[in-house]
Amino acid sequence: MRVSVKSLRFSLALTVLAGFAATVSADDWPTFRGANRTAISAESGLLDHWAQDGPRLLWTAQGAGRGYASPAVSAGRIYTLGDGPSTADGDKDEYLTCFNADNGQAIWKSKTGPAWNEGKASWQGSRATPSIDGELLYVITPHGQLICAKTSDGSIAWQKDLKEDFGGKKKDQWGYSESPLVDGNLVLCTPGGEKSTVVALDKQTGELVWSCQHPGDVGAGHSSIVISHVAGRKIYVQNTGGGPIGIAADTGELKWAYDMAPPTAFIPTPIIKGDYVYSVAGYKLGGALLQQIPGTDGSISIKEIYGPQTKLGNKHGGVVLVGNHLYFGVEDQSIFKCADLMTGEVVWEKRSREGKDSTSVVVADGKLFLRYQNGVVSVAQLSPEDYEVSSWFKTPGSGDSDKPSWAHPVISNGRLILREDDAILCYEIRK
Repeated sequence: MRVSVKSLRFSLALTVLAGFAATVSADDWPTFRGANRTAISAESGLLDHWAQDGPRLLWTAQGAGRGYASPAVSAGRIYTLGDGPSTADGDKDEYLTCFNADNGQAIWKSKTGPAWNEGKASWQGSRATPSIDGELLYVITPHGQLICAKTSDGSIAWQKDLKEDFGGKKKDQWGYSESPLVDGNLVLCTPGGEKSTVVALDKQTGELVWSCQHPGDVGAGHSSIVISHVAGRKIYVQNTGGGPIGIAADTGELKWAYDMAPPTAFIPTPIIKGDYVYSVAGYKLGGALLQQIPGTDGSISIKEIYGPQTKLGNKHGGVVLVGNHLYFGVEDQSIFKCADLMTGEVVWEKRSREGKDSTSVVVADGKLFLRYQNGVVSVAQLSPEDYEVSSWFKTPGSGDSDKPSWAHPVISNGRLILREDDAILCYEIRK
């Protein structure tokens, strides 16, 4: 039997991925892009094909509110953030909401502050996914309030104002949308600006542990912080409004910065592979690959493998790395691509016939799950050699130009969970 080099490499990549994923609970999706912020689920035994109207809809919950925050799933509950939930009796303010993951029944809702009503209708609404950590959760409102709440009832344990308390600022006009990173005893987020670009707080009390200053910082983007390791040292990586930075996890010292021409908005979360950092944005900026090089004196320098490649641009649907291949939607063009991480060369690109505009993506069980701005969800086999959709459906209530389907999909406990403005829909996708 003849086996291609590409197939061999892909099989090896899946083997490595399976070993990595085995350390993560297959049931939970406790923060934006999943437990490891890779948008890769450890689920297996999932359906290859669906009926014409999609997989079996288990339940629909109302009361999530207006907005684009993805669901976070932990310990049998689903959490999200939204403005004016339909269950709030006409109150248009912003609420944290909690639902039973088995049946969609509302458990509690907790007011967090005023709604986000800036700009045109499709720009309005909450957009930050909560991060769940046992008895506590953390979320950032568009107005810059970092809130720690109890998962039991939504009551607020402590609260910080990213602008007032840390001198933070946003690069663009769309408000804060980062998901805080919980790491050990710390919770981290990005106020933005030169004074306190990134801060680490005691997750129990909210007290400041350290503050990282990035001279010349143009303000926070929409990205969420990820963890990398360089020569055995933990380095936090974040995309600010003007490009990625690396921060020593123990001290908060700025170790490196890579300035990119600030796009309209810097949204996607960085991708980490070993000591490599892939940073990408839309608005015709594109993706760049960097390598973190440790010095003998404890410093870290950056080697540019390739600079920003416009052909790799991703607006806000996110990028998934499997093996050495990147999978992503192009800007908001209904085009999906696969590219080689190390060279930036595009391996294939396909235009969707059913899905329209911006595309978000998650990977599970050797499959790509894509969600388009017009509410179409499709599934295709994951392969760096070709792309062919096996099934697709359109979620109920989608297609409103003022309420695009921008919330990223979630896969948890054999279920596909989608946020469609005020509604959360739960589909059975196990075989």
